Amino acid sequence: MSTTTPATPPPAAGLLAPADLSPARRTWRAFRRNPLGMGSAAVIIAMVIVAIIAPLLAAFPGGYGRDILMPPSAAHPFGTDDLGRDVLAQVVWGTRISMIIGFASSLLAIIIGVALGVLAAYARRLDGLISMLVDVSLALPVLPLMILVAALVGPSVTTLVLVIALFSWPEVTRIVRSQALSVTRLPYVDAARTIGGSHIFIMTRHILPAVAPIIVVSVVLTASRAVLSEAGLSFLGLGDPESWSWGKILFNAQRSGALTVAWWCTLFPSLAILLLVVSSTLVSIAYNDARNPRTREN
Repeated sequence: MSTTTPATPPPAAGLLAPADLSPARRTWRAFRRNPLGMGSAAVIIAMVIVAIIAPLLAAFPGGYGRDILMPPSAAHPFGTDDLGRDVLAQVVWGTRISMIIGFASSLLAIIIGVALGVLAAYARRLDGLISMLVDVSLALPVLPLMILVAALVGPSVTTLVLVIALFSWPEVTRIVRSQALSVTRLPYVDAARTIGGSHIFIMTRHILPAVAPIIVVSVVLTASRAVLSEAGLSFLGLGDPESWSWGKILFNAQRSGALTVAWWCTLFPSLAILLLVVSSTLVSIAYNDARNPRTREN
C-alpha cells in the first residue's frame, strides 16, 4: 500500500513566506517586531509633526507676560521664563528650528560624505587623498572650530546649518568608504566595467544602492548630533537671535539667572534634546539589527 505525503498548502493570499520576501520587506518585518525601535521611531515622527504644526499648537513666544518665573501650572504646563513667556510655546517652536537645522545640516553632510566615500572607494587614485583629508578633519578640535566659524560669519540658521555640516561629513565618508570598498570588488561591478559602463553609471546604479542602508543610519545619527551641536552653539550665544531653538531656551535661562532658580526653564528643553538623541540611537540600533540576517528572526 503506497502512502502519499500531503502537499503543503500554499500561503494565504497576500501572505508570503519569509524566504519569498524582498530584503526591504524582511528588514521592515524584523524592525516592526522591535518595540524599542518602533517606539523611538514614533517619537521622532511625533517631533516632526510638532515641528510642522507648531503654529497650531502654540502662539509664537514673543513680547512679555505678567506671570514671571511661574512654575508649571494648568495655565502654563511648562511654566514661564523671566519675561513671562510660556516655556511650552518656546519648546514647541524650538522643535521646529532644531529639527530644521538638524535635518538640513544632516542632509548636506550626508551628500558630501556619501559622494566622497563612494568616490574614494571607486577611484583608488583619490582614495589616499580623501582618506588623509578625513583623518585630518577628524583630528581637529571640532567644537572650538565651530564656535570660531559661527562667531566670524555671524549667527543665523543658515550659518548653523553650514557650520554643522562642514564638521559632520568626515564620519559619514569613513563609514560609506569602508562599506563601498567591499562592493567595488564584487563580480557584477567588474562586469559593468567590462561591458563599457561609465564611471557615473557604476557608482550610482551599483555602488550607491549597496551602501544605502548605511546612509539611512547615518542620516538619523547625524541629525541627532547636529541637534546637539546646534544646542551647544545656541547655548553659547551663537544661535539665531530671531528664532527659537532648544539651545536658545537654555541660553536665555543661563543669561537671565533662571538656570538656578527656575528648574522648569531648563528641564523641558533638555528633556526634548535627550529624547531626540536617545530615540535616534535606538532607531539606528534597531534598524541595524533588522537588516542583519544573523540577528533578525525569520
